[in-house]
Amino acid sequence: MSRAAQRSSARLAAAQALYQMEVSGAGLAEVLAEFEAHWIGQEVEGEQYKPAEVAFFRDIVSGVLKDQQGVDRALDAALAEGWPLKRVDALMRAILRAGYYELRSRPDVPARAAIKEYVDVAGAFYGPDESGMINAVLDALARKTRPKEFA
Repeated sequence: MSRAAQRSSARLAAAQALYQMEVSGAGLAEVLAEFEAHWIGQEVEGEQYKPAEVAFFRDIVSGVLKDQQGVDRALDAALAEGWPLKRVDALMRAILRAGYYELRSRPDVPARAAIKEYVDVAGAFYGPDESGMINAVLDALARKTRPKEFA
């Protein structure tokens, strides 16, 4: 499996892990251990999860948690007025948080590629309207965070 495919799987797992942490209250170490042992590259309830780049997965999840207040402030500012992050569905929050963290903290990944990847993650769970919202918010943040890539 290619590195790009493993990173795609890591992004999906990171969004799911962040979601799980929010809804269950589980801690970082517990969720990382669970995903690495029981989800990534495993079969769960008849569904085969693809192998993922574990270091990349860990970086996204732990990176979001290290500065979640800063991440959330930036997302709040990028969302439409009257729609603070707390009004967004928990899984969409997780996808936005992971996407913004990657845009802000992983300059090794082109911004447009990161945005597309998180739009694809959203597409696995939602329809075109929600995926479009993910695209719009991450695109706006990317243009502020990495203006040279959009010049």
